[in-house]
Amino acid sequence: MNMIKAKSIDAINAYELVSNLQKRFVEKLNNLSKQIGEDKQFEEVIWLRDEGIHGGGNRYEARDNVLFNTASVNVSQVHYDEDESKRLQSASAISTIIHPKNPNVPSIHIHISLTQIRNNDAYWRVMADLNPAIANNEDKEVFNNSLKELSFSDYEEGIKQGDKYFSIPALNRHRGISHFYLENYKTSKKEDAHTFAKSFGEGIIDTYINIIESAFKTRKEFSSEDIKEQLDYHTLYLFQVLTLDRGTTSGLLVHNQNDVGIMGSLPSFINKELLRSWQEKVQKPQDELVENLVKVINDDGKVDTKTKEKLALAVRTFYKKYPEALSNQASGNVIPSTVSNHKG
Repeated sequence: MNMIKAKSIDAINAYELVSNLQKRFVEKLNNLSKQIGEDKQFEEVIWLRDEGIHGGGNRYEARDNVLFNTASVNVSQVHYDEDESKRLQSASAISTIIHPKNPNVPSIHIHISLTQIRNNDAYWRVMADLNPAIANNEDKEVFNNSLKELSFSDYEEGIKQGDKYFSIPALNRHRGISHFYLENYKTSKKEDAHTFAKSFGEGIIDTYINIIESAFKTRKEFSSEDIKEQLDYHTLYLFQVLTLDRGTTSGLLVHNQNDVGIMGSLPSFINKELLRSWQEKVQKPQDELVENLVKVINDDGKVDTKTKEKLALAVRTFYKKYPEALSNQASGNVIPSTVSNHKG
């Protein structure tokens, strides 16, 4: 069965926008693979929401094991055009994470989405954060300058919300070194918000490609200590995503039809003992969640497809048992009502 797309013009335009951003990013990443990697193209994986009746999506996964640890560029559109009992009419998104294999080349996370509520209220979510295992001040400066140029008067607000969202209180640190996040973004003319989302997405994709192309070519040497530092950073990334990231948790609670895709941001290996050591640092009942995450990861720390499915189930089970624990998750200035929007 094919994916049925949303009917409203705003949703149609939003889906075109995120699909074009996906195409732009994948083409540039494939070109890097051709130039300096194994010349292996990203591979498409398709998933359907309720057999396509309520949309679905596709993701492109990296197959170049020279350049990438894991990498996924996801586009989705979930809608309830025919079900007026749902508050949500449509949600169209690109969400992507690239983890390079070289520990001296930074990871990126980008999320851009339009949520349309049935009363025709609509808002954008715009996120971009640079996540190096080994910090490089030049990369940070380039990325921050790009954020400033692309976001204009929204720069300070985006940085403020980003720093708040990607804070990890239990560890007294942040995930990544540069964070930008605008929640509930809208303008007096909706065309202006659409234009901003498009130009921001294109610009930050191009900036990241320029950063990593240079890094791949000039930072070829790395030590066993660098690899260990990357493994610990990947552990931090998994910890933040599975214990704090509101978007990930909301996606898992809404449905179980794209668990592997939602877990696409996770790196391929983590330091299990380091993750276990953080159990005592989080507040209750979050310590139980960390304990359950540790249990489903093998001693070698490998995060393969089966492990991702188990991790998704562990997170979903925990928040169904402790719904009040959702209040401990990350947020910007506004907490989106993603899960309740999908309920009748």
